[in-house]
Amino acid sequence: MNRRLLLQGLAGAGALTLLPARAALDVGDKAPDFSAQGSLAGKVFRFQLSEALKAGPVVLYFYPAAFSTGCTVEAHQFAEATEQFKALGATVVGVSHDDIDTLNRFSVTECRGKFAVLADADQSIMKSYDAVLTLKPEYANRVSYVISPNSTVVYQYTSLNPFKHVANTMNALKSWKVAQK
Repeated sequence: MNRRLLLQGLAGAGALTLLPARAALDVGDKAPDFSAQGSLAGKVFRFQLSEALKAGPVVLYFYPAAFSTGCTVEAHQFAEATEQFKALGATVVGVSHDDIDTLNRFSVTECRGKFAVLADADQSIMKSYDAVLTLKPEYANRVSYVISPNSTVVYQYTSLNPFKHVANTMNALKSWKVAQK
């Protein structure tokens, strides 16, 4: 059976809704600029992507919900790697639908005060990056991007499994840095 017929059959059976959506932004695409309320070490501030990119690349990752098991694991891993990202000139920032009060606590306990997390209660950022979870559209899908200072996506990775996002974005950032020399 050819792939198109197989996909049509799966769609008719409702099976495609079980698959996480692929990120719409791909390598080479322009990353949409945005501004959002964020928390870093429990302190509220305003984040603007275009301003952060003036300092270097940005590792932007979306996660479903603060304090959930996978999101906590991922936050711990990003916290542990934050100094390595900084050494490469990159800023790490996470985005979820959580409110700022929840993120204030999450940024202190799970992010360990190392990187910012942003509130996207209206999901405008998630939607512009096609990072909405298909099965539960009120949540973000687990999608990670590396965005160069000229706003170009140089890497994207989508997987609900939290264990490879940090290593993959770190490797992509290192490769990008080498290519810039």
